[in-house]
Amino acid sequence: MKKILLISLFVGGSLLTSSCEDNLFQEPQTSKVLNNFLRNETESEEYVNAVYANLQNNGLYGLYLIAFSEIQSDNTYDEVPANDDGNYGQLDQFSTIPNNAIVTAVWTQSYQAIQKANTVLNRIGNITYATDATRQARIGEMKFIRALLYFNLVRLYGDVPLVTQETTDPNAYFGQGRTSSTQVYDQIKKDLTEAIGVLPATSSQPGRVVKTAAQALLAKVHLTLKNYTDAQTLLQAVVSSGQHTLMTNPADVFSLSNENNKEIIFAVQFASGVNGNTEGSTMFQQYAPSGTVSGAKGHNLPTKSLYALYTSADKRKGTYLTATSAGTPWSKKLTQPSVITDGGSDVVVLRYADVLLMLADVQNELGNTSGAATNLNLIRTRAGLATTAAITQSDLRTAIDLERRFELVGEGHRWFDLLRSGNAVSVMNDWFKVNNVQITITNNNLLMPIPQGQVNTDPSIKQNPGY
Repeated sequence: MKKILLISLFVGGSLLTSSCEDNLFQEPQTSKVLNNFLRNETESEEYVNAVYANLQNNGLYGLYLIAFSEIQSDNTYDEVPANDDGNYGQLDQFSTIPNNAIVTAVWTQSYQAIQKANTVLNRIGNITYATDATRQARIGEMKFIRALLYFNLVRLYGDVPLVTQETTDPNAYFGQGRTSSTQVYDQIKKDLTEAIGVLPATSSQPGRVVKTAAQALLAKVHLTLKNYTDAQTLLQAVVSSGQHTLMTNPADVFSLSNENNKEIIFAVQFASGVNGNTEGSTMFQQYAPSGTVSGAKGHNLPTKSLYALYTSADKRKGTYLTATSAGTPWSKKLTQPSVITDGGSDVVVLRYADVLLMLADVQNELGNTSGAATNLNLIRTRAGLATTAAITQSDLRTAIDLERRFELVGEGHRWFDLLRSGNAVSVMNDWFKVNNVQITITNNNLLMPIPQGQVNTDPSIKQNPGY
């Protein structure tokens, strides 16, 4: 599956890319070309793989989404904020403008992938498949990916246009405006619920979406919406499935020789040395401290304050994070490639450690503090630490939050965790004060600006407050 997903597919590349990158609703160059392509199972499978391949784009899991959801938090920072036209630096310093290239790329490329998923879902029913099970699995995969992208969009931008139908007309949704977050979340839940009903428990092709991925993602949606009972049911289903387990050693989780292991529930696939070194990730180069390797950019580095919180007994210190001789922390979850822009490390979207920590979270919120401590301790024990001393609901809430930072740093969860808890403003303002950073944020900083190009081309789409 990794090899399949890394092919630069005819249908996944320039054929479907509009010349106007700021347009939200992008169309094929001609609908006739697309209609003549999606005619049989082979072509349908190639188009499905093209949707997966879109996840590798820089505006998605190739680079920016991870930075987006870490660098605004107390987890990471930008070493040289002025580099790369200040795009990362703006996120880090809460000075983001609507023309920010990262803001625009995440928005635009998310909708490009959504459009492709919509096309598959619209047409796959009319394509003959050798087995209906395969067809149903692909339907589930596309609904999962569409839900994942909308989940990211609604958390980052708030109300966003909701598009679930295929269109070859770039003006078909012009004037629609922004759909309420409530309606967007309803669609996300609908897609994931339907995906759970048709996805297989396992796949012979690593990288494919399976049932537990949809269950875990829907649980995260319910946790975000504070539907704790629903989240608990789904998380326990993942645990009971027997499909996943924690690796014995934290070092095994992100090893290139152990990719797609039993702890990984869903990851975006990358591989180095493929197709002239063009199919790998640039993430290592972008996220390594300046001067450590040639071309390193120093974006999205772990903060020294977070690194200092790890005790010497914690196996994740030196495994998940390390530090340069000058004391600058950086991530070891990404393996250094021989060609700096051709990294082979997959980008993990969902893994079992996150499931256990989410389960601890919902159990604690539902008053089951002993169950919460048990699941929290599974993570702590694997890290070589003593069991938690937290007993009360309040103390456990704090302990789980900290453990999520230790375990999931650099994986794109921290900013969303702060938003979910409602603590983003207070936590970040306290962090700025303690670290003598002259920044103060307000609730207006909790959502990203709508890309200026989108606002300019569609008057029905209004800008978020504060931008």
